[in-house]
Amino acid sequence: MISSAYERLGDARREFRCCDTAFVVRATGVRADTAACRARRTAETLEAQLNAFDDASAVARLNRTGEVTNEHVARLVRRGHEYRDRTDGVFDIRQGRTEHALKEFLRGETDAPPGAFEAGEVRTDGDRVTADAAVDLNGLAKGYIVDRAAASLAGPGRRGFVSGGGDMSPPTGPIAVESPYGDETPLKVLDTDWNVATSGGYRRTRAGVDHVYDPTAERFGARHESVTVVARRDCTEADALATTLAALPLDDVLALAEDWGGLEALLVHGGVFHTTTGFDAHVRN
Repeated sequence: MISSAYERLGDARREFRCCDTAFVVRATGVRADTAACRARRTAETLEAQLNAFDDASAVARLNRTGEVTNEHVARLVRRGHEYRDRTDGVFDIRQGRTEHALKEFLRGETDAPPGAFEAGEVRTDGDRVTADAAVDLNGLAKGYIVDRAAASLAGPGRRGFVSGGGDMSPPTGPIAVESPYGDETPLKVLDTDWNVATSGGYRRTRAGVDHVYDPTAERFGARHESVTVVARRDCTEADALATTLAALPLDDVLALAEDWGGLEALLVHGGVFHTTTGFDAHVRN
């Protein structure tokens, strides 16, 4: 009854490209169309600031000049430092050179993936960010954009969600977890009020290499078919942890995920499902 009342007031959906993937915004309730348009503008505005491959962006300017003043870049850098500490360096925003070289290889612009991992230093002072080498915020930016766009949907008598390439704000209904094998049957159907993100090596690959890497092991490639996480904190955290877990050996994945408060995970490894203790609480019965 509540759902149908929302829909009678208004139902808007926007689909667009952002962060090199498909984004979907859905809003129902009061002024749904206005809210959906605002969420799209928020996502596109943030992408213009955070896309390291756009020479006009704040991140590109930071990587080019070593300095930028931008509240969103500063927030992501601080969050990146937090995750580097908590993952013992597996998640490391200082790997901008590696990220750029890897993306060039995946796009077919170079003949081989990067040969070395080289980290610089990056610091924040309020909204001012300084760095002595390129930074990589891609493991955070999409989740952060989802969070900010979803926040712009909020309002009395209205609800909605934002989805971007496997990252999703708390969904307003059941959602399917895509199979990494190309099957139409989903791995699971989730019913959760936590944020969701999925990572793995099946989306973007070339010559057996994908977008996931572990700088501590100097290794390229996801170790698992797919990793789906639900995170209570926000989609930024879900995004970062899905990427991190995809890079880790099986035993390390399960240990880190079980120990991380407000996080549950589904891992597919060698065709076998592995879940954290509380993951099934987010699965539709």
